[in-house]
Amino acid sequence: MSRKHLSLSPALNDYLSAVSLREPEVLRRLREETATHALANMQIAPEQGQFMALLARLVGAKNVLEIGVFTGYSSLVVALALPDDGRLVACDVSEEYTTVARRYWQEAGVAHKIDLRIAPALDTLDALLADAQAGTFDFAFIDADKPSYDAYYERTLHLLRPGGLVVFDNMLWGGRVADPKEEAPQARALHALNQKLQADDRIHLSLLPIADGVTLALKR
Repeated sequence: MSRKHLSLSPALNDYLSAVSLREPEVLRRLREETATHALANMQIAPEQGQFMALLARLVGAKNVLEIGVFTGYSSLVVALALPDDGRLVACDVSEEYTTVARRYWQEAGVAHKIDLRIAPALDTLDALLADAQAGTFDFAFIDADKPSYDAYYERTLHLLRPGGLVVFDNMLWGGRVADPKEEAPQARALHALNQKLQADDRIHLSLLPIADGVTLALKR
């Protein structure tokens, strides 16, 4: 057994998708539309989305929190995995980008599950805590401005129930988190958070080399 992770050639990546990916047509069209966007690299890969939907099902998620919506692929793929009475509170600051998301949520028949809050995410999280919603969420996805990840994490952890799962995106930041000479604030913030999470006994932890690094933190 290899102790290193297998590099994915284009052919192997295509094979992985062919034998694993089950992407509904509405998600495929959203992904393809977003691919023409100037910030298309902000969208998660379909394999990651399918993985997140599986995780949401595994923890029996009904109440979900998303920090960072963009054009809505991650919120749509998770909302499709929720029961009909599930709820996803989606935090973003862009009316422009989330207009695309709203259109696809409506088409997919999940708009009634998604509560979009256009405001700074910390304000939304603080409002949820003030509304006595601590311990009521089952699953959370954090994929927004990297220097704020730690602040998002602390509030999200309070909002999650024991056994709730938080998923972080971009935790390897193209490998730059491992460079001690790296000065970019995003990489430095993510490196600091990686170190904090590794020592945090409030969670069970795994950082996976999926996409740009996906961290799973299960609240004890």
